Amino acid sequence: MSLKKKLIVLNTTIMLGLGSAFAIPSVKAESITEIQSQRTGIQSDISEAEQVIQELKKEQSKMNAQIAQIESAMKENDQKIKDTKQEIKDTEKDIESLKKEIKALEERIAKREEVLKERALSFQESGGDVEYLEVVLGSKSFGEFVNRVGAVATIVEADQQILSEQEADKADLEKKQATVEKKLQNLKDMEVELKGMQSQIEDQKAETVNMKAKIEKKESETEALKQSLENKDAGLEAQIASIRENIKKEEERKASEKAELDRAAEEVNSSNASNSSSEGSSSSSSEESSSSSKGEASAKSEGESSSNSSKNSSAAKPAASKTETSSKPSSANTGSAITAGYKYIGNSTYKFGGGRTASDIANGLFDCSAFVAWAYKQAGVNLPASTDALKGAGRQVSDSQKQPGDLVFFNTYKTDGHVGIYVGGGKFIGSQSSTGVAIANMDSGYWAGVYNGRVVRVN
Repeated sequence: MSLKKKLIVLNTTIMLGLGSAFAIPSVKAESITEIQSQRTGIQSDISEAEQVIQELKKEQSKMNAQIAQIESAMKENDQKIKDTKQEIKDTEKDIESLKKEIKALEERIAKREEVLKERALSFQESGGDVEYLEVVLGSKSFGEFVNRVGAVATIVEADQQILSEQEADKADLEKKQATVEKKLQNLKDMEVELKGMQSQIEDQKAETVNMKAKIEKKESETEALKQSLENKDAGLEAQIASIRENIKKEEERKASEKAELDRAAEEVNSSNASNSSSEGSSSSSSEESSSSSKGEASAKSEGESSSNSSKNSSAAKPAASKTETSSKPSSANTGSAITAGYKYIGNSTYKFGGGRTASDIANGLFDCSAFVAWAYKQAGVNLPASTDALKGAGRQVSDSQKQPGDLVFFNTYKTDGHVGIYVGGGKFIGSQSSTGVAIANMDSGYWAGVYNGRVVRVN
């Protein structure tokens, strides 16, 4: 093979080697871009999963706080039930003691009645007023006369005293019986109410615990999804690292091959310079010059192509879309009776019989009916502080016509055992045994199950 042919083969080999050296990393670089795009999507999903987890943790924290409140309410209610049971026992003892007093009173009354009967019979048998005159006129002296008149008057006065004591004992007996029976009945009613309320609190706790379990399950599933995404992202990151390592090795190999080819070319050129004629050297230089020109032309062409490709890519990108803004509709004014209670939300405690003193109100201690009465008082409307009385505090309307400010009733431990103020959107504000003053959903959960459809409009 002539020297000229050897040079052509050598240059061709160099060009092929250089082309291969740049072509392979280009392909691998495209793979990296594609993988990196996948990573970007996965990392976005990971970020969303983290946000969901944070929200779930907040919900779980709220559930824990609510459960703590419920347990506190249950503990307080248990103590109230124990105290009431003890009061019932004490009252029953009072009743037993009263029964003994009543029996003694009845015996005294019976004895007095016997004495009065005997005296009346004796008086009747002796002729009444005639006997009285005989006793008085039969006196042997003025002193005896006076003594006999005094004795008769004393007997008459004693009879009147007996009759008076008899009436007083009967009235006292009736009063004691009525007082104790009323107290006992009130305590028994309170016990029933407290037990019903305790059942209601337990139901709310069960529902809250169930919600907490669902939140924990969802959090666990989201954590698992996040871990899966992180594993996938780590795998893609490893792929990119592997590709980059391969590119580096490929570039090093091609650089080594180029260096060897360059050395071979130098050896050929050196041999050509020493053994060829000036014509051959000129010819060889011409060929090298031509080859170099072609390489430069090729490089220029590639550069222009790359520039055009970049412009086309830039032109193909869509313009950023404008962010649409929307405003939430302002909430309607639901009246001062509703807004008055907002300051107690998260800052109050349910208290059986609470909300009827200035101290309770100052400390946010209400039961359901007292809260409703207090809230409406802030709006200038006087309402009674019991659920039974609130049923008749206005006119009843159908459930489909209820409006913010209407009273809504629930069958808890008894029919209409709980009352609140409707605020709209299927929610009401009231003093709940598990939360204190709060806004609750009456379209789902516990309150939906006990809402009885009674709606009272007070103004």
